[in-house]
Amino acid sequence: MKTAFFSFMFLVLLTACSRRDTPVLTTFKVDEDLSAVEWKGSAPTHFHRGAFKVSGNLTTNGKNTITGGDFSIPIASISNFDLTDPAERKQLLDHLMTDEFFNLAVYPKANFHITKVAPYSDAASSANTMITGDFTMIGQTHSIQIPAVIKTQKDAISAEGSFKLNRLQWGMNSYNDPDKGLYILPDVEITLKLHFKPSGS
Repeated sequence: MKTAFFSFMFLVLLTACSRRDTPVLTTFKVDEDLSAVEWKGSAPTHFHRGAFKVSGNLTTNGKNTITGGDFSIPIASISNFDLTDPAERKQLLDHLMTDEFFNLAVYPKANFHITKVAPYSDAASSANTMITGDFTMIGQTHSIQIPAVIKTQKDAISAEGSFKLNRLQWGMNSYNDPDKGLYILPDVEITLKLHFKPSGS
């Protein structure tokens, strides 16, 4: 009888210890009013700038260390910053949503899934975190790395980072001949400005 009792108590203690060792995950959602994914596409003689809206969630452990996340970028949310003429702006945005670029009719969203988060340090950068993940756009998925400045508080997280995305890697091959009338550089400059709040708030 004593043996059974002690065996039972051992199992209770083991279960309690296991629960203490299991990190408590917290979910933060993108504050869509404050967040954006900004872009800059360039030709040899000019460039255009704009942004996309973004939604999604981060998961963190009890110490607000990021453990994962999934994000969605609606292509139809694309905007332009530099053109002041409404007709020219509409013409550009409509063109970007055709099958020569994002092919909105077939691929209405781009997605990013975090696969790894690690501390990062570089004398030439203020980034403190390297975020690795799978980026899906126009039906193709490739891994990318984003050096970011992550700031965490009890009820808020912010993430800012800049990197270059080679559009050719995702099959966006239009206007890729330097000898033609319009040539667009392969690299698109991306700037993340993301703010998060606790899920449910």
